[in-house]
Amino acid sequence: MVGLRLFLPESWTSDPDRMNRARVPDARQSYKTKPEIALEEIDRIRTAGVRFGCVLADAGYGLSAPFRQGLSARGLIWAVGVGARQKVYPAGVALTFPVAGRGRPRKTPVPDVTSLSAEKTLASAPWRTLSWRRGTKGPLKARFAAVRIMVADGPPQRIGAMGQQHQPGEDAWLIGEQRSTGERKYYLSNLPADTPLKRLAGAVKARWACEQAHQQLKEELGLDHFEGRSWGGLHRHALMTMIAYAFLQNRRLRQASGGKKDLRPPAAAEPASDPPGHPGSDLHAGHTQMSTLQGAPQA
Repeated sequence: MVGLRLFLPESWTSDPDRMNRARVPDARQSYKTKPEIALEEIDRIRTAGVRFGCVLADAGYGLSAPFRQGLSARGLIWAVGVGARQKVYPAGVALTFPVAGRGRPRKTPVPDVTSLSAEKTLASAPWRTLSWRRGTKGPLKARFAAVRIMVADGPPQRIGAMGQQHQPGEDAWLIGEQRSTGERKYYLSNLPADTPLKRLAGAVKARWACEQAHQQLKEELGLDHFEGRSWGGLHRHALMTMIAYAFLQNRRLRQASGGKKDLRPPAAAEPASDPPGHPGSDLHAGHTQMSTLQGAPQA
């Protein structure tokens, strides 16, 4: 747990009296989306000297093209959840200038193939059963598939009868997970093109430890038990739960290690690029709540 920022919906930010009664600082009274807050938090903790290997986020953030593009612009490695209907292009898509039968020549190129949903793209891909770590009842397993694609998050362009379509954007991995229940999940990642499938699976599943921490913060330490109505009160409450969690986690790791266990994160990823003079570390992500990005708390 390295940072927390409160998400204020527009029903709050559009009501100055309500914001003032809650003593929200002037600098925080303008509306920002959760992905915008997340990028600000990542910038803040990097400026403070925190370094991490991979930014991990659920689909609440992963569906945001500006968020993914913002991470890439910062030189960060990321692996994020997306929906089954996320549009992607095959890796070999090319931009062409089709000859029109009439009218003026086209000024903007268009893809030579149409984009498909993540679900359809992986339907014919080979799936493999992999274990990403050992749990209390043995290895944790699921079926995974991955293909290189180009995300359909470029500038919108009208393409014939299909109407407005997004142009191909960044090269990425499209990763699918099929759980024992039959449920399928989909992810995008900008990990290098030569990354093996097992490493991709480990990266997208590394969020589990942080989700467990978030659950413990709420259920055992009372992060979600605050009933006040002030900005300062909430942040003091959150800070105390974060300090308590850090203390208990430190005690837990000391008791469990005994100099034998490997306490590194369960899945390694390519380290994010660091500014000169800053050593890397094994922290996997920075975000508005914990070390992965999940839904920010409501006001």
